[in-house]
Amino acid sequence: MPPLSKKKHPAKRSSRGKPMAPQSTQPKIDAVHVSLEQRIGDVIKRRRQAANLTLAEVSAGSDISSAMLSRIENGMATASLDSLERLCHALGIGLADLFQETDQKGGVAQLIKKDEQMEVVRVGTKHGHTYRLLSYDRGPRKIFEPFFVEMDRKSQSWPRFSHPGVEFIYMLQGRIEYRFGDKTYILEPGDAFTFSGNVVHGPERMLDERAKFLAIIVYGDGA
Repeated sequence: MPPLSKKKHPAKRSSRGKPMAPQSTQPKIDAVHVSLEQRIGDVIKRRRQAANLTLAEVSAGSDISSAMLSRIENGMATASLDSLERLCHALGIGLADLFQETDQKGGVAQLIKKDEQMEVVRVGTKHGHTYRLLSYDRGPRKIFEPFFVEMDRKSQSWPRFSHPGVEFIYMLQGRIEYRFGDKTYILEPGDAFTFSGNVVHGPERMLDERAKFLAIIVYGDGA
């Protein structure tokens, strides 16, 4: 797959004619961290409710006060290893099971507002097609790339693509004939099309004045 590049735009200037500092277009990525106490408390509460046990019943079975148990379940108190072992016994689970269920990594969330989405240059750009990259993968290797693609009848020629992984297309507007290897398929709004990226593929012809679709390339182990 050819490398992506940003479209260049003229620098904005202030009312005095001086160049303004460029605004960051980096997506907002927030780490979602849940403390160990909260994760342990969530598991204990979930297990207690699944067993239809009340706070009082687990309290009696573990020799831990109901007030302290409530604080542990809500992540407001740190339980000792001995207390956790007694709680697990009262719940009928092993200590290893408790820690296995709490062994969850913190995740990340990425929000890219409409005006922050980056228009990129691909093979089809010179044919009048527009590609907006909807997510920026910051890892050492690309896992996937989602694009919003627009094209119209003004295009006189159509690009061909070939890349690692699998591609998924979801039609939003218009109809196109799409080539995959030696076959073509008619894609209409609402259609979903999945295919191997290493086989030569691309739009064959427009059947309506304009077409819009989502194209998601999944690289698997990374590209």
